[in-house]
Amino acid sequence: MNTPASALSPHVLEEIRALPPRFPEVRSAVMPALDLAQEELGYLTPEAMSEVAAALDLDPGYVEGVATFYTLFHLEPVGKHRFYVCTNLSCMLRGAEDIVAQVKKATGLKDTHDVTADGLFSYDEVECLGACEFAPMLRLDHQYHYDLTPEKVDQLVNERRTSPQPHPGPPPQSGGGKKRARG
Repeated sequence: MNTPASALSPHVLEEIRALPPRFPEVRSAVMPALDLAQEELGYLTPEAMSEVAAALDLDPGYVEGVATFYTLFHLEPVGKHRFYVCTNLSCMLRGAEDIVAQVKKATGLKDTHDVTADGLFSYDEVECLGACEFAPMLRLDHQYHYDLTPEKVDQLVNERRTSPQPHPGPPPQSGGGKKRARG
């Protein structure tokens, strides 16, 4: 009888199992564990979420609930470079609609569920990234870009087309992504 192949590598599973002692409660380790799984796979598969639950000895439904609640967790494939464009009030008043339009134009994307044919780009509109004074802004490859113009968006896209590897940057800060509606 064959055992099914693991969605996550042994190394990532080991990192996930090492998380709970760093937190006051094991449930607090779910988001960092899902981050590790998503970083390895690009998005969260049902198998990966089940493996996270097993590694943390938690109910799979709880882990899936966390993954489906926050928009920074992806349940379907996304581009190597994902634009998170803030469309909250401050950014909208300072031109976020133009920034979204330019991201779509520069990448050829039509909708937030699309991925470019080469797998390089996708985008999402998020509620707030916490930098209203620098609006409009977005997050790309774990870096925040402020005071955006359509020309700056073109530059970001062109840089990633010529160097398709994710650009290093500081790890994402907690919060900042809008919550999914439950229902």
